[in-house]
Amino acid sequence: MPELPEVEALAAFLRENAVGRILTRADLAAVQAIKTFDPPLSALGGLEVTGASRHGKFLDLDVSGLHLVVHLARAGWLHWRENLPAAPPKPGKGPLALRVHLDPLDADPPAPGFDLTEQGTRKGLAVYVVRSPAEVPGIDRLGPDAMAVDREQFAALLAGRSGQLKGALTDQTLISGIGNAYSDEILHAARLSPFKMADKLTDDEVIRLYEAMRAELTDALDRQLGQRAATMKGEKRSGLQVHARTGLPCPVCGDTVREVSFADTSLQYCPTCQTGGKPLADRRMSKLLR
Repeated sequence: MPELPEVEALAAFLRENAVGRILTRADLAAVQAIKTFDPPLSALGGLEVTGASRHGKFLDLDVSGLHLVVHLARAGWLHWRENLPAAPPKPGKGPLALRVHLDPLDADPPAPGFDLTEQGTRKGLAVYVVRSPAEVPGIDRLGPDAMAVDREQFAALLAGRSGQLKGALTDQTLISGIGNAYSDEILHAARLSPFKMADKLTDDEVIRLYEAMRAELTDALDRQLGQRAATMKGEKRSGLQVHARTGLPCPVCGDTVREVSFADTSLQYCPTCQTGGKPLADRRMSKLLR
């Protein structure tokens, strides 16, 4: 799932490549992706792209005061094309959800633009056309951004949360921008169990967690900025220490990275670095180690 560093880097990429161009048209290929009807998608045609920004994990393209807001969900992505086909795409079951055409820099084609795609059968990519980003329900509920919250505010948020750290870090209404991958990385860097209770942290643990969050996100963002959209996924994978590395040695201590699976997701962690050498049990079968 694209998270804060990737979405911020995509916004930067669009500021460099799309801002200042006219959005000539937007072709919807997956009807279920569009979540709004007023203004219609067609209202964007002929307007200038004037900005690109991020709200948590939402990507926001400002089109002369209207906003094309996208949540890429678990398997969505943005693909920049220097030469888009002129013919509208055929609606169907393929990965293409939306195609956005921009005017060429020269008078003649090729005309650039981008595709929004989503792999797999479980479709969650969402597209909104709104007059204000605050009209998007997910944005309206966002907590403070993970890169903007200070340590005192971070401590207060955790102190008021009666749940496990993994869930606290990924709760977008508490702290926005962090998903499954970077929460694993942050907890590993902070040497904390994903199942430790958020409101039971010591002052030292809060400081470690906050500093790990800032460091992991800053490092990932530094590596992503300047990348083309096509290379961002690979850059993300190359920097991961434990997430999606089940069975491989921990780069810090050499212990085997382990996994806990849930109904539709999983987490990875290092027992030596995070849980005193003890493996975590699957909650579906037994009580979790805290």
